[in-house]
Amino acid sequence: VQLQASGGGLVQAGDSLRLSCAASGGTFSTLTMGWFRQAPGKEREFVAAIAWSGGITAYEDSVKGRFTISRDNAKDTVYLQMNSLKPEDTAVYYCAADLYYNDYAFRGGNMDHWGKGTQVTVSS
Repeated sequence: VQLQASGGGLVQAGDSLRLSCAASGGTFSTLTMGWFRQAPGKEREFVAAIAWSGGITAYEDSVKGRFTISRDNAKDTVYLQMNSLKPEDTAVYYCAADLYYNDYAFRGGNMDHWGKGTQVTVSS
């Protein structure tokens, strides 16, 4: 499975941004998809995940109520809508895929497939 994230950029605090991740080379509609981020000098961390049907989602506490993960299985694409952005959201954002929906696994960053990241910078 190949994953390509896009949509990053430079925004101001309070702005919104939508990231997209296009998948190819696999059966997208069967995959759990996740978003992760890595800020400078920090470990990569879980942001959000969505099950194959879109009916189950999970979020890291600091983004709950601000970020929304969604997917379009007809377009083999997963999205991350980010609202009320804060400077601490600045990071490289990565999308990832796994065959199974396993909360313990994806919160620990254990996903089978990873894409290249897209930079999100939030200025104060």
